[in-house]
Amino acid sequence: MKPHFIQKDLFFWLLCLAASIWAIDQLCQKHLKSGKYSPWTFPLCLFFSQATFGLLWKAYGTDQIPYILLVLLKHVLFLGTVFLFFQSHAAKKLLTASVIIAAVTLTANFCESFLSCLFLFALHTIWHVPAPVLGQAESIQILCICTAVILLVLWQLRIHLNLDVLFFDKNRKWYGILSAPLLGITAVIDIANWSASNGILVRSRADMGIYYDQIFSHSELCVLTALSMFAAGCYLFGMETICTEQQKSSRYHIQIRAFQILEQQYRQSERLRHDMKNHLIALSGLLKRGEWVKIEDYLKRMEQCANLETGEENTGNSAVDALLYQKRKLAEDSHIRWECDVQVPPTCTIHEFDLCVLFGNLLDNALDACGKLSSEKDRLIRIQAGPVKKCFLLEIKNNTDLKDMDKIQFRNQWSADGHGIGLLNVQDVLRKYDGTLHMALQDDFFIASFLIPMELPPAYDRKTAF
Repeated sequence: MKPHFIQKDLFFWLLCLAASIWAIDQLCQKHLKSGKYSPWTFPLCLFFSQATFGLLWKAYGTDQIPYILLVLLKHVLFLGTVFLFFQSHAAKKLLTASVIIAAVTLTANFCESFLSCLFLFALHTIWHVPAPVLGQAESIQILCICTAVILLVLWQLRIHLNLDVLFFDKNRKWYGILSAPLLGITAVIDIANWSASNGILVRSRADMGIYYDQIFSHSELCVLTALSMFAAGCYLFGMETICTEQQKSSRYHIQIRAFQILEQQYRQSERLRHDMKNHLIALSGLLKRGEWVKIEDYLKRMEQCANLETGEENTGNSAVDALLYQKRKLAEDSHIRWECDVQVPPTCTIHEFDLCVLFGNLLDNALDACGKLSSEKDRLIRIQAGPVKKCFLLEIKNNTDLKDMDKIQFRNQWSADGHGIGLLNVQDVLRKYDGTLHMALQDDFFIASFLIPMELPPAYDRKTAF
């Protein structure tokens, strides 16, 4: 019976190890670039290496090999596997591996300590065992539950954590600073477990017995790990939020300057158009006198002052006109068909800068998507905007090769070149005006539309529009 149970214990351990490695592989695939090997090479190599290491651990235990050395070798083995099978730069591989090591170590340690307390309490209180000790049956149950929680934690990190934002325009010292606290927190837990393996435990009074000694020791590790998990989570997601806000702020300032330049150029063109009558009179006089050199010089100076080309940009808002003019020229340079029908009503309460944030970021994404299409005849951007009852409606429709809406998210779309921050800026503007954004794929077209009430919300303050 005992050998059969040992085989059963080993089976569950290998099954849980395989499940954990699958989740680790999914997290690594999201943040790191796969190497030249097959996608299955990394999880298989990691499984066999960790399984071999675990079997040696079970065979020799901590009697012959120090616990802290075993843990260190396990972490080094995992780091080496990540560095070997992925092609991203070393700093990013180090941070990704550090996040995984910290997440798995802290989660497993917390669950094991908490569940051990729970099982010991149940054995002592419900089944009235005077001095309960966890057996193999309880150990298997704890292992399976711990694995399930680890899978959940790693999956949530895969969905909500975006490490790319931490690697934008930073030097190498920054990478070490990011990884060091996570590895330090993990080291604290490993040292605590090493202390427990050497009998350094929180004990009850001598007359309370082994049951309370176990409860106090597991409770100590549980509290310590919970505090470490809280610190690691606050640090990691806090740094991600700080970097994202810095990028958004930087992007805002760049956009402000760009919009100011665009509007200045557009106003200069408007002044030249306003003086066109006087210029025509002057040119007519030069023509009558046959002064061709002066006419040529006069026309060159007019061309230098502003672009006299008339276009579709007559929205009722000069800043939006300037922005659309620039985007239309970019579309023409990329051989993208441009259809525009935009009217900004005088009663629109949306600040012109916020309008340019909305138009500019969505059009940038549309230009980028169309530019990736190989066939020029499939490149089309259609813009429609105007008042709908008491709301302002904008719809931008463009061809795309995307087939899955899951790739279009506010956070997960961010990459090292800044792509995706624009959608975060759009989200911030819509939140300010109580607006809504809808994105959909339909017949090889990506459609982005937002609807904003033109009546100011009660909490809105014009002084804080910027």
